[in-house]
Amino acid sequence: MDGQAGEAYARLEKLIVFGELEAGSLVSEKRLMELIQLGRTPVREAIQSLSRHRMVRVYPSKGILIPPISVEDQFNLLVVRRPLEATAVRLAALRRGTAYDDALEGLISRLSSPLSTLDDYADLLGDAHHTVAAAANNPYLSDAIAPLQSLSRRFWFHHVIDAQQEIEMGAELLGPILRGVVEREPTLAEDASLALNDYLVEFTQEVVNRSRFDAAAV
Repeated sequence: MDGQAGEAYARLEKLIVFGELEAGSLVSEKRLMELIQLGRTPVREAIQSLSRHRMVRVYPSKGILIPPISVEDQFNLLVVRRPLEATAVRLAALRRGTAYDDALEGLISRLSSPLSTLDDYADLLGDAHHTVAAAANNPYLSDAIAPLQSLSRRFWFHHVIDAQQEIEMGAELLGPILRGVVEREPTLAEDASLALNDYLVEFTQEVVNRSRFDAAAV
């Protein structure tokens, strides 16, 4: 999406991912326009795209539902994300043009700097996903992966307890992916991508275990 519709999508997606639009809540189109300070047409186009990507559900007579955060959904999307992301990083390592050199090196440099907040980490992660997907030079793949990554981040941000520990772990796993792409080592990049997916699966299972423990303690 380009122009104001693309900007509306990006702003609304960020509100959803960070929970500023609360999971399970109903909001109106007018309220979304007020939140992001954009007009009806771009907001409506963004809502349609978000609906296709399963980030909102539109009920014409009621409003726009921000979907609940579900462990089952997270497990299901990680199954789909795993091969798509592995393919993307492999293609990026094989196909990337020199135009991506500076962006990739910049991302690696940012990883070596302290990431003290979830906002910092989210910005870096979003830039990394976008750059790698673009370097893969396959728009169908990019379109398929982007919403899965956003929904997965939403779950992660919602359930993080020790933010600094998880940020450090995520950064440690992201580094080899970027280095594999920079060094044109597709196997390194793909293996690192699978390791990151393994971490996300383990994180989700820990959420399940915590919920069981909390329920047993009641």
